[in-house]
Amino acid sequence: MEATGTDEVDKLKTKFISAWNNMKYSWVLKTKTYFSRNSPVLLLGKCYHFKYEDEDKTLSAGSGCTIEDHVIAGNVEEFRKDFISRIWLTYREEFPQIEGSALTTDCGWGCTLRTGQMLLAQGLILHFLGRAWTWPDALNIENSDSESWTSHTVKKFTASFEASLSGERELKTPKISLKETIGKYSDDHEMRNEVYHRKIISWFGDSPLALFGLHQLIEYGKKSGKKAGDWYGPAVVAHILRKAVEEARHPDLQGITIYVAQDCTVYNCDVIDKQSASMTSDNADDKAVIILVPVRLGGERTNTDYLEFVKGILSLEYCVGIIGGKPKQSYYFAGFQDDSLIYMDPHYCQSFVDVSIKDFPLETFHCPSPKKMSFRKMDPSCTIGFYCRNVQDFERASEEITKMLKFSSKEKYPLFTFVNGHSRDYDFTSTTTNEEDLFSEDEKKRLKRFSMEEFVLL
Repeated sequence: MEATGTDEVDKLKTKFISAWNNMKYSWVLKTKTYFSRNSPVLLLGKCYHFKYEDEDKTLSAGSGCTIEDHVIAGNVEEFRKDFISRIWLTYREEFPQIEGSALTTDCGWGCTLRTGQMLLAQGLILHFLGRAWTWPDALNIENSDSESWTSHTVKKFTASFEASLSGERELKTPKISLKETIGKYSDDHEMRNEVYHRKIISWFGDSPLALFGLHQLIEYGKKSGKKAGDWYGPAVVAHILRKAVEEARHPDLQGITIYVAQDCTVYNCDVIDKQSASMTSDNADDKAVIILVPVRLGGERTNTDYLEFVKGILSLEYCVGIIGGKPKQSYYFAGFQDDSLIYMDPHYCQSFVDVSIKDFPLETFHCPSPKKMSFRKMDPSCTIGFYCRNVQDFERASEEITKMLKFSSKEKYPLFTFVNGHSRDYDFTSTTTNEEDLFSEDEKKRLKRFSMEEFVLL
């Protein structure tokens, strides 16, 4: 009886903390992100230039990149559409309870998992839709002012806390529907793109069945000693994403794999072996690969000597972004202007969306407002991602990145390297039959070391 009472207190405490976090991370103030007209803006390999009629004014991208009437908007609309089309994955509340815990939200601890999801989502967009794809409805997302956000947050906190105590859950109805958008498409190709757009987002849904959803990632994290509510570093998330993709059995995902660099080294033959693993008499195509490279850009603080390299990486079209952030906060870095990084922020708590519904809403999975941060504020621990469609793409990318590494490295050793041949522990990705053995012993030791070395993310 006493144990039961303790359990009830713990559950109540968890619900109260969840409700508090929901309020804390729903409080959005209206802020403006300013872009200079004198410098290009790079977003995942695409370059945009902003031009003005009045040379004394600066470009303001407000809470939705709203541009004033007197501005000649150069590539502004194209940039807005491209940025908003990237998939945005944030804190969520009131999703199905995570197994082994009383948690129904990831507020306060899941930000690195979310930034990892965003990086993987961009890789899947490149794989299925290509870099030129943009969401036709991107510019239709409505912006909200600070007053409406504030009043919405207060109501949301009250409703969330009451629902937490009563165990009720409220679902929102979609604003942009599949029927509305399908009707706008002029050909089968555009309709196919919309189907894949929705399919990719559904793979990141917050339910136990979603292939790359929070519930599944946490399950894989348990194999490395992590659990729901723990903090995850960029390197640990890289290995979790790799395992999630390897274990996915969806037919559409059999043509893509993930390779994680070992000790800042990419072993070329290991990558090519992974890409060629599916080559049979019936299927002679290479697998696409997402290469994840966990690195440190300095010691206690980020070394500014690495700025040009980071900018060079984000200038490549096959770059899928960087899992990084500043101390105690994880961000998904997708571009830059001058010495400032452009990012998407997962630290906003949104309501659970049931992606199993055919006509689920899309707008909460797309961010209307870019944010910028000085490179100097970046935490040195991060994971860089690249996408290569086939072996030929990988060989070209490795040559190009190697030249960039040599050019940008002022020290004796580059940030990471590409090496011909196999790694010493080549059995790194072998398939095992025991569920508890999804990570090899060497891999578990490596993950444990990453967990101890990395900064704590909130």
